Amino acid sequence: MNDRYDAGAAGHGADQYELVGYDEYGRPVYRQVPPQQQTQQPYDSYAQQGYGYDPYATGGQQAQQYDPYGGGDTGQQPQTPSYDPYGTGSHQQHTGGHSASYDPYGRTASSGQQPRVAEQTAYIPHQAGPVEEPVTQERGDRDYRTEQFAFVEEPDQDSEDVIDWLKFTENRTERREEARRRARARVVALVVVLALAAAGGVGYLWYAGKLPGLSSSDDKKDTATPTGAQKRDVIVVHLHNTKKGGTSTALLVDNTTTKQGTTVLLPNALALSGDDGSTTTLAKSVDDDGSSGTRDEIDTVLGTEIQGTWRLDTPYLQNLVDLIGNIEVDTNANVPDPDAKSKGTAPLVRKGKAQTLSGKSAVAYATYQGSGEAQNAQLERFGQVMQAVLRKLTSDAQGATTTVQTLGMIIEPPLTDKDLGVFLAKLADLAKGGDYKTALLPVQTDGTLSAQASASVVKDVLGGTAKSPDKDAAIRVSVRNASGVKDNTGKARVVLLNGGFSFQDGGSGAAEATSEVVYADAADKDDATEVAKTLGLPAGAVSKGDVSGNADVSVVLGQDYAPSSS
Repeated sequence: MNDRYDAGAAGHGADQYELVGYDEYGRPVYRQVPPQQQTQQPYDSYAQQGYGYDPYATGGQQAQQYDPYGGGDTGQQPQTPSYDPYGTGSHQQHTGGHSASYDPYGRTASSGQQPRVAEQTAYIPHQAGPVEEPVTQERGDRDYRTEQFAFVEEPDQDSEDVIDWLKFTENRTERREEARRRARARVVALVVVLALAAAGGVGYLWYAGKLPGLSSSDDKKDTATPTGAQKRDVIVVHLHNTKKGGTSTALLVDNTTTKQGTTVLLPNALALSGDDGSTTTLAKSVDDDGSSGTRDEIDTVLGTEIQGTWRLDTPYLQNLVDLIGNIEVDTNANVPDPDAKSKGTAPLVRKGKAQTLSGKSAVAYATYQGSGEAQNAQLERFGQVMQAVLRKLTSDAQGATTTVQTLGMIIEPPLTDKDLGVFLAKLADLAKGGDYKTALLPVQTDGTLSAQASASVVKDVLGGTAKSPDKDAAIRVSVRNASGVKDNTGKARVVLLNGGFSFQDGGSGAAEATSEVVYADAADKDDATEVAKTLGLPAGAVSKGDVSGNADVSVVLGQDYAPSSS
């Protein structure tokens, strides 16, 4: 049996081939060209079936006498069949009255429809055998085969995966680097901000004088702005004891330049000068001249500029403390209950640290002056209560204004409820922050101010200049009327002022028969004698003794005083 892939097979050494097409892989397909003449009958593998036997014939029909190898002499030369490269059988030859379709691969097809047989394709010698492809499944009426399509070579899928992986890795690396750069930028920015904040904080503490070891908040000063050029808001507050009588006075100071608040306590013995040149004390001025007169006199003595006066009677102080919810004070004395009926009753206020005071106990402590204590001791307790109230008061301007309005106090012009509320709110904010202190104005025994002693308060806190009444300008004479005639006080005042003396009203008392002129210092004996002469009193009325207040000479007008004779 012949092997079509063996080029050295017998009888095929001189075979010729012609190109008939290309297979599904794009390789050329050849077929063998039959020789013109054959001198020898080739071996027919189907001879045993009889010459001309067609194993595929059906119905007993005689097959076309055909030699698959194109050889053999049958007695007549068969007509060369027409060539159909696609095997459609459209070309026929007539042999012996029978029509047969021609198969280019050497098969004879019957006139009837034949079952499909796999095609045999001729190949050139040494050509690799075809790879059998599975028959494609028919879809509908058509049979699709791979050779009917043209495929575009696509890149290997593995290569695409590698490229995608490289791109992903590169993008992820770039994202990580970008994230690191951003993180470093944020860290640098944060460090810069913290450094600036720290530098600013240290600078502020240095500017404000709060750095440890350099200064304290109690003696903080504004070194950048001179004390005289600093801006201050000042209000004077008078606490009136409605039960026992008497007053306590303090200045509330808000230094808006240094952000420092201060309560300046003013002793009642402070000497003030009236418009007529007369000399009086702070306590007498509050009783006699009222708020407006006293405010002007304080401005004259201290060189201040007070914006308003706050009259705080003890019932209003009690309501204020109860309204803000009690206060805490480091008390320095046991204060008895003023309403107690027996002496053995427990004290209303106990001495100790951080004592909680209600409205009633706060008033009792602020007005308490123990036996043998000077008025300054009671004044300092009033200052403690005021600072504790400011620490507890709201820092909100509207809230503080509402508190003032709730108290129902009578506010003296030009001060208003809103002005007082806003002012107290600012001081409350300073008190809560620890930028608040209390200072006592140092006053000498005669009520005057010493330039050196008062400089720490008058100059540094108030920004003013002490201007006490000049001792050499006029002799200060205190007059107490004991004659039983009310008008004698006014008459004596006119006489003394006309004589060049300074008049101080010493009030009135029980009637006395004789008048007295008293001096405390021997240097004032001559002045006392001159005062007696001016009032028309005998020289025997002059004597040495205790002088009331800060006067140089004290006079008691008795029933023997006759103004007309002076």
